[in-house]
Amino acid sequence: MSTKRVIIEPVTRVEGHGKVSILLDENNKVTQARFHIVEFRGFERFIQGRPYWEVPVLVQRLCGICPVSHHLAAAKAMDKIVGVDILPPTAEKMRRLMHYGQMFQSHALHFFHLSSPDLLFGFDADPMIRNVIGVAKKYPDLAVQGVMMRKYGQEIIKATAGKKIHGTGAIPGGINKNLSIEERDVFLKDIDQMYKWARGALKIAKDYTVANLEKLKPFGSFDSNHLSLIRKDGAMDLYHGNLRAITADGKKIFDQVDYSKYLDYIMEEVKSWSYMKWPFIKSLGPEKGWYRVGPLARVNTCDFIDTPEAEAARKEFMAVTNGKPNNITMAFHWARMIELLHSIEKINELLNDKDLQGTDLVAKGQRRDEGVGLIEAPRGTLFHHYKINENDQIVMANLIVSTTHNNEPMNMAVRKVAADHISGAPKITEGLLNHIEVAIRAYDPCLSCATHAMGKMPLKVTLYDYQGNAIETKTKD
Repeated sequence: MSTKRVIIEPVTRVEGHGKVSILLDENNKVTQARFHIVEFRGFERFIQGRPYWEVPVLVQRLCGICPVSHHLAAAKAMDKIVGVDILPPTAEKMRRLMHYGQMFQSHALHFFHLSSPDLLFGFDADPMIRNVIGVAKKYPDLAVQGVMMRKYGQEIIKATAGKKIHGTGAIPGGINKNLSIEERDVFLKDIDQMYKWARGALKIAKDYTVANLEKLKPFGSFDSNHLSLIRKDGAMDLYHGNLRAITADGKKIFDQVDYSKYLDYIMEEVKSWSYMKWPFIKSLGPEKGWYRVGPLARVNTCDFIDTPEAEAARKEFMAVTNGKPNNITMAFHWARMIELLHSIEKINELLNDKDLQGTDLVAKGQRRDEGVGLIEAPRGTLFHHYKINENDQIVMANLIVSTTHNNEPMNMAVRKVAADHISGAPKITEGLLNHIEVAIRAYDPCLSCATHAMGKMPLKVTLYDYQGNAIETKTKD
């Protein structure tokens, strides 16, 4: 039996480096399809020995797209280390403003610049135009909106964190600055335009999904569990809450779980062909316990959204599936734009809160040896867990990144699209292969964030002579 291998490398319009391998038999039937994460980032190891107060600034170097998420998740864990359970109002609201600025800019970047070429031109369009330059040429207004919305969110991050990328605003127990009236007024001046553009982006995503619903329902889709943070009253809360997991039909697996106890509910396994870990819900086991996180999961798990326009949009979204969880992979885009609108609503609410001009910025408490911090990053629930020694040094770090949670779902989407579109195809075209990338991009993965391997790391070193002939190979696995 002959086997043919098709490789997509690199997967494009995502953050980080990954590839897809597809094996086909002699009849061009797909026998295996895998999404490989091919880079390794050892943050969980090399921050060991560093003093705990460096961690919120250090770990955000994982990523230039979503550093705020790591900054805040680590800061929340360090709050626990310094014995602070409740932040001063100014500190919490400044962090929330920073976070919603991050959500706003990240969602705008992904939708307009990474995903819109597929939606606007079609999955099979000429790759010479199916890109952000093509969008800028044919839809210049949309391209400008994406840039300006991202700029707005980035400026909010700068005002709250000190820098647009890799800021220092959140510190153990609080924040290191407040928001001045002058800074606030700059953002309020443009808020109406941001509302208008957010509504427009939501309409594009909604109309596209509804118009193509029958085609999108089977596209890389499958029933799955969903997990997210949830507020005590069941509302969506992207900054803080307890853990809720539901089944594909909406039944609760667990609810209002204190996230510091996540190890009682979540386990991780490893596989030899990926640097990513594979989380699953303990009570269901690895075969049935995998789940999705991110915008789709958050809209599915919450009971309501506490801002009026986003809540109205959520109801429209849920009506498509008669109130049941939506398991359509491409519906991630619609859910993401609901969160985009929610984010600008929360930004507006926070900018008009006088607590942002407060001067009580840092709380103190009784030092502890362990801290867990969770946040809803743009791509999904982000776990940061640390332990320190008597010298205030990190001795253990465990990060379960949003994209890591979605590892199995992304692989399932790859397998399904490959089986449905590649199997039996008389010719494997670039457009067909892009179908697989489209399914991956729906998750907005951040691959560099997600590569934190457990167990033994494989290493292969080959020595070549000046003519390119292999002289010796050493392997460690």
